[in-house]
Amino acid sequence: MMDTFNKDKRVKKFYPDYLSEIIFTMLIAFELLIIFVLLYPPVVGRQIDLTKPFQPIPEWYFLWLFKLVGYFHGSFAFIGTVIIPLIFVLLLLFIPFIDHGRYGRIKAIIAGMIILIGFIGLTIFSIL
Repeated sequence: MMDTFNKDKRVKKFYPDYLSEIIFTMLIAFELLIIFVLLYPPVVGRQIDLTKPFQPIPEWYFLWLFKLVGYFHGSFAFIGTVIIPLIFVLLLLFIPFIDHGRYGRIKAIIAGMIILIGFIGLTIFSIL
């Protein structure tokens, strides 16, 4: 009796049974996604007010550099655009070497805090 029960049921295989179910489900999900995108299009970028004069504002992660460039004018712009950011990057690269020796961990923490406070402080000052 057990053998006749197993013979009546068909065993589902990956191909073509499960594969057709997966493809059908993916197509339905993709169609729903297209419908929602067409009904509710995303807003891309900032809204432009053509009555105000144009003032370029960089993204938030470049605000510190934008403010730093504002401190150096004329022939000193090279210092604000190249030298000080290069010092920040070199300080970050040399933290593993600063970490050695006596009070090495404290010196590395101080170097990291100087960089972090510099980035955060210049970013906040540029927003204000």
